[in-house]
Amino acid sequence: MTQANNDASRKDWDTYFMDIAYMVATRSRCNRRHVGAVLVQGKKLLGTAYNGAPMGVEDCLEAGCMIVEEYALETVDGAEKMVKKERCIRTIHAEQNLLLFTDRNDREGSTVYVTDQPCWTCANMLANSGIREIVFHRPYPKDSEKVETLMRSKGIIFRTIDQYEPPAKTSRAVIS
Repeated sequence: MTQANNDASRKDWDTYFMDIAYMVATRSRCNRRHVGAVLVQGKKLLGTAYNGAPMGVEDCLEAGCMIVEEYALETVDGAEKMVKKERCIRTIHAEQNLLLFTDRNDREGSTVYVTDQPCWTCANMLANSGIREIVFHRPYPKDSEKVETLMRSKGIIFRTIDQYEPPAKTSRAVIS
């Protein structure tokens, strides 16, 4: 095989690291969403994390989800309407676990690849963590606009991978 043919079949770095994030997400035992995150500096993988209950605590598969109900004002078919939402509060998000288990020095100037666009809380934490870039695949429309505004104001590169297909059997259906 020639060098040109070898390079053409080789995955680009974004795909490579996002594939790893999706593989990490398979460790999640959350019933609602599997999320994985990886910390990268240059081309060096520095850490991985996924969403789940705190270590040593029964997770959602063992104890059930710890659901809270919230109401949000949303526009549905052109009319504002109160919509009931449910969210699990047992789970620590992948981005939060990544920050808990990596060093600040490693995060300075690094990139985080995450399967899902960070929520508002995770975005705030990432914005204060020293990273310079966040790359994600699946959107999280609820917080998208304010998260993008935050990242712009902090000078953090915030981008999605549009033409990406997760590795087989790693993409778990998402419950809103």
